[in-house]
Amino acid sequence: MVDPNLFKGRLLPGERILWSGRPGQGVIFTSQDVFLVPFSLAWCGFAVFWEYSVLVTRAADFSVLWGAMFVFIGLYFVAGRFLVDGWVRKGTCYAVTNQRVLIARSSPFSKFLSIGLAQLANTDLSERANGRGNIRFGQASLVWGRQNMGTWTPSLDPTPQFLMIDNARKVFDIVQKEVARS
Repeated sequence: MVDPNLFKGRLLPGERILWSGRPGQGVIFTSQDVFLVPFSLAWCGFAVFWEYSVLVTRAADFSVLWGAMFVFIGLYFVAGRFLVDGWVRKGTCYAVTNQRVLIARSSPFSKFLSIGLAQLANTDLSERANGRGNIRFGQASLVWGRQNMGTWTPSLDPTPQFLMIDNARKVFDIVQKEVARS
C-alpha cells in the first residue's frame, strides 16, 4: 500500500482510495523482448563495428559523428531502456478510487493522470503465475506506431497502465466493480 497522503491533495470531494500501490521494481522483461533483445544486440553490434571501422580508417568527421549517434542509440536499446524504465517506475504510484484511476509519476518524466471510471472503455488484465501483472486502461498501441516509446520502455507507454503490480487480478476486480457502479 502506498502512503494515502500521496494522493490526498488530488482527491475530489467524496472520493476515497480503494487501493493504492507501486509498479514492480528492477528489470522487467516483456513478451516483446523476445524480438527486441536480439534486434538491439544486432543494432548495437553493427553500430560498434561501423564506428570502429570509421575510426580505424580515419574517415571524415561526419562519419565518426554519424556512427557515434547509432552507437548511443544501440546502447539505449541494449541496456539504457531497462535503466530508464526502472527509474521511471521507481517514482510511480497508482491508486484506484471510487471515482477514478490515478497514476502519479515523478521527475524527470513528471505526470499525473486521472481517468474517470465512466471513461474506461477497454481494460485488460495480463497476469503471471505469481499473481503479478499489468492492467492496461485502453487499447494497446501498435508495435511500430507513432508515439510508441512504450515498446522499448513500458513505463513510458502512452496507454495508461499499472505495471507489474502485486495481486493484479484483485485490483482488476476492484476496478471492474467500480466501473459497474458508475
